[in-house]
Amino acid sequence: TSAATVAAASITAPAFAADPILIGVPTAQSGPVGVADQADWLNGVTMAVEEINAAGGVNGRMLETRVVDIDLLTPEGTVAAFQSLVEGGVHALAHSFAIIPQPAMDVAASTGVPYLHGNTSQASVDLVKSDPQKYRNIFQIDVAETWYGAGFIKFLSNQKAAGWVPKNNRIDIVQEQIGYTQVISKATQAAIAASRGEWEQGQIIDIQFPVQDWAPVVQALKASDAGVIMIDHWVAAELASFAQAYVLDPTPGALVYLQYGPSQPEFLDLAGDTAEGFVWGSVIGVYADEKGQAFRDAYQAKYPGTMGMVYTGSGYDTVHILAKAWETADPSDYDAVGAAIKAI
Repeated sequence: TSAATVAAASITAPAFAADPILIGVPTAQSGPVGVADQADWLNGVTMAVEEINAAGGVNGRMLETRVVDIDLLTPEGTVAAFQSLVEGGVHALAHSFAIIPQPAMDVAASTGVPYLHGNTSQASVDLVKSDPQKYRNIFQIDVAETWYGAGFIKFLSNQKAAGWVPKNNRIDIVQEQIGYTQVISKATQAAIAASRGEWEQGQIIDIQFPVQDWAPVVQALKASDAGVIMIDHWVAAELASFAQAYVLDPTPGALVYLQYGPSQPEFLDLAGDTAEGFVWGSVIGVYADEKGQAFRDAYQAKYPGTMGMVYTGSGYDTVHILAKAWETADPSDYDAVGAAIKAI
């Protein structure tokens, strides 16, 4: 009997070790927003998985992705996608972003499965702080959206220190109405106020997604004649429409900042030459340093065409973070994996 037990163990142990490690990747595949970003993330995740598997996997176990569609605009759609992956036994959740963060976080927290995301959300940060035990294995792999505001004002001051001379110190803000863009607008206004007069708050223009006609906004900006204009909106196609309208009747000499959206292939493909002359920012872009350029080259070889400059790299990095944690922690021991991620 003991010999049979030993023989059985020698057969079952390698089979268990060969079971794949499952990564759940909610990915919006239709809808008015987020599809390009979430496809970029999935591409980056796929690159990392193929790279790690080609090198032998993690401790001999292959990585495998489970992809489900997600409705980003409803809590029910968000919960359904996350619930299906958690119930399907994934060892981790890797998601570019949830527009409604708490439902996704609560599903992950119900089992403690590690959940890495790029929500770019102060609300997500605050939720973890409100209950660190419940949300102990949830990690935001970029910073909060507040930095799009505070960082922009710092950028302007740095440009001045480097020799740029704005035509005046007023900053107009065109703000969309979702919580994300409102948080960015408030952070920008706070940074302007903290500049002690270096920068002055100009007019605030409200827009509502989808923007049917940018012409009134362009006219209001020209009438205001601020030295700096911030378009606090993130949808690539809409920012491309703004660029096309703005270049026909620009505010002379103004520096114009388009928040985030120009990182997406859709913006460059739609805006074409009208994209020239604007500045844009990201809190998690793919650098053009040696490592970043190597990634860009590899990505372009696998996915020809215009490359997204944000979620491509963060999806790739997220899988490598998980793989590093799984080298020392059993993927089924969620708290051990969470502790390993915290130690990286």
